[in-house]
Amino acid sequence: MFFNKKEQKPKIQVNDLIFKELIKRGYSLEGNTRIWNIADSKLWYLTPQQAQAFLDLEQSEDYQENVIQVEIDLINRNISEIINKVGNEPVNIIDLGCGDGKKAVLFIKHLSGKTRFRYCPIDISSYMVQKAMERIKAMNQGEVVESKWNISDFENIENISSLLRQGEFRKNLILLLGNTLGNFEINELLYQIRSAMKEGDILLIGNGLNTKSIQDILKAYNNPFLDHMLIKTVTQLGINKDDLRYGARFRNSRVEMYYTIIEDCSVSFLGKRVNFNRGDQIVVATSYKYDKHEFMSFMKMYFDDVKMFVSADQGYALVLCKK
Repeated sequence: MFFNKKEQKPKIQVNDLIFKELIKRGYSLEGNTRIWNIADSKLWYLTPQQAQAFLDLEQSEDYQENVIQVEIDLINRNISEIINKVGNEPVNIIDLGCGDGKKAVLFIKHLSGKTRFRYCPIDISSYMVQKAMERIKAMNQGEVVESKWNISDFENIENISSLLRQGEFRKNLILLLGNTLGNFEINELLYQIRSAMKEGDILLIGNGLNTKSIQDILKAYNNPFLDHMLIKTVTQLGINKDDLRYGARFRNSRVEMYYTIIEDCSVSFLGKRVNFNRGDQIVVATSYKYDKHEFMSFMKMYFDDVKMFVSADQGYALVLCKK
């Protein structure tokens, strides 16, 4: 008996959350090309393997040099001013999209001995939250908050920030670092965070600035580590990785990371069948790009007290906001 190539491919377990998102959003047409858009960062970290792939991306040479180290250098250079803005009151450190907690370490080291604080990592990935908790607990400084709210998306930030205001801990320092804001529609997320803040609360954002040509921007996104991370979202639709080709493009002030279907295939799940045609594209991630003046204008829409710290190459910014 002979089997064709398609029949020899192993059956892939379908993730119901990703599949439902695909069905809900459907597709749009660009000429004869069907564009399926499942670009939602909540879908990137549903499994420990996905979360670890992001940590692997962070360890890659380009990402370390152009994002991680640039942001860490900016924090270290301006940490005294940031801590002075926080003040001496007991404070909750709410680490949104905490990753493995390495950025929070910088603030905890400087707050230790100056004020009482509690660390609350927030991430959609339980794997990330556990990594962050282990890292901060190992420092043996301050309290690490463990609750059902740790594993959450950012839509719950208002509830989380209110629940943390207990006893002497009435003030929040919210960290939104690692270019996380760029993965969201900026007005929506800033509105949610500002609504969660009370007078005196502090927000620190770390985000890239658009100073490069489109060609140079796309070079950074044509990254095998990024492909290694994002393909795990698409294959959980039940599509074999051999039927996918990664690409990145710039449009509508953002980078779109997408996969092109290179062989007709179909997926049956939850009583539904989806046929993918050769040439279909699945957008799995977006990253918005703003220049310095655009970014500052957005910040000033939501906060009166804003200060921006910019890297030497003008390609990365920390924005310190107080409500």
